[in-house]
Amino acid sequence: MLDIEKRLTLDERSAVDFVLGLRKRWADTVYPALTREYAATGGQAEDIDEAGRALRELPLYPWFSHLERVQQKMLWKTAGDAVLSRRDELAEQLAAIPAQPLGSLQLDPDLALPDWYTDYDIHIQPGGFFSDDMSAYVYEFGARIVMLRDNDGYKFHKLFTETALPDLPAATRVVDVGCGFGKSTRPLALRYPTAEVIGIDLAAPGLRLAHAEAEAAGLAIDYRQGDGRATGLPAGSCDVVTGTMVLHEMPTEAIRETLAEAARLLKPGGALRFLEFQLTGDPLRDATVYEHAERNNEPFFHALFGSDLLAVCTELGLTDATWTPFDERRNGLQPEGWGDRSEWHFPWAVLSATKPEA
Repeated sequence: MLDIEKRLTLDERSAVDFVLGLRKRWADTVYPALTREYAATGGQAEDIDEAGRALRELPLYPWFSHLERVQQKMLWKTAGDAVLSRRDELAEQLAAIPAQPLGSLQLDPDLALPDWYTDYDIHIQPGGFFSDDMSAYVYEFGARIVMLRDNDGYKFHKLFTETALPDLPAATRVVDVGCGFGKSTRPLALRYPTAEVIGIDLAAPGLRLAHAEAEAAGLAIDYRQGDGRATGLPAGSCDVVTGTMVLHEMPTEAIRETLAEAARLLKPGGALRFLEFQLTGDPLRDATVYEHAERNNEPFFHALFGSDLLAVCTELGLTDATWTPFDERRNGLQPEGWGDRSEWHFPWAVLSATKPEA
C-alpha cells in the first residue's frame, strides 16, 4: 500500500521534520527546564491540585502549555495537507480489496455513535477520526509524529502483545476493542496465528483502512463496526480481550460498560488486557498529564484516573486485577516501574485481569 511518508515533497518533508523536532524539544528540553524551575521554588506539592496551581505560576509554564497545543494543531495541518492532496489515490487504494480476501469487513451504517464520541475533536484532529475516509489516513500519519517516530513499524504495539499478553498456543478467538486503523490488531494476528482475530471500532473510516492494510499484509483479520460495550459476540467465546488507548476516551459509565462486556466475552481462564495510562505518584508530572488531557481535547482522562478499575474488575467477577507500568521504548511490561525519565512521557500502564476457571 501507498506509504504517504515515502512520497512527501521536499516542502512536506520539511514541515513534518519541523513539527517532529518541535515535539521532541518540548518533551526533552522544555519539560525538564520546567521541572528545574519548579524545584528551584522549593515546592513540594502533596497532590495533583496543589502541583497544578504551582505549575501555572512558573514563568516557563505559558511556553510549555502553548507549545504543546500549537504543535498538535501544526501536526494535523501538516498531516491533513499531505493526505488530502492524495485523496483520489488513497480512496482508490481503499477500494482495491482482493476478490477473495483473507479477512472480512462488516460495517453498520445504522450504528448510532455516542455523543461523548462525536462531540469532541479528540486529539484536536479536525472532524475527529470518524467523519471521512481520509480522517483515518490523517490519524495514521499523525500518530507517527505523536509517538516521536518511536513507534514506526508499530514496535509499541508489538511490545504490548509480546510482553503483556499470555502465551496461548490453542487460542481460538481474540478481540481488540477500539482497534482504530488496525495498528493494535495486526500484531495480535501474529501473536495468536491459530485464533480468529476480531477488531471492533465505532469508526467506519478506520475499519476500512485497517481491513485494506491487513489484506496487504496477508493477515486474516475480521473487522467489525460496533460498540465495545455491546459487541454482539457470544458470551464466553474469547480467549483474550484487549484494547489500547481507548478507555481514557470514554466517560466513567462507558468505561465500566466496556469492561463488563469484556468480562462477559471471556472464556473461563481468559485474559483481559487494556493498555492505558496511570498516574505515576509524582504530583508535578501527574499534573502535566492532567493538563495534557485538557489541551489535547481528551476530556475523560479524569474519568479514567478517578475510576478504581481494579475494584470494577473484581465486581465483574474477574480475578488477579492489576495495573503494571509499561515502557514504550524497548522493555514493554515493566513491573519495577517507569524508571527515572527526565523527559515528558505518557505514563503507560497495562490493566490485567483473568476470568476464573469454572
